[in-house]
Amino acid sequence: MPTIVVEVMPKPEILDPQGKAIANALPHLGFTGFSSVRQGKRFELNIDGEVTDELLESARTAAAEMLSNPVIEDVVSVTVAEGL
Repeated sequence: MPTIVVEVMPKPEILDPQGKAIANALPHLGFTGFSSVRQGKRFELNIDGEVTDELLESARTAAAEMLSNPVIEDVVSVTVAEGL
């Protein structure tokens, strides 16, 4: 079953307190070498049948209008992943 994957991230100028908290916790857990973390969202839209150009465009529209908040977030990718 194909899946359309939508990835959304906070705009660069928007503060990311969850990412900052993760970045601060990593060294305490033994993970070093990371200078910063940004936390985003991932949506998986399962498709019954074939992914058409129309369906992919519909997913892009949904990502822009419903799955993200365009004031503070960017849709960074809308891709098709097989076999998730």
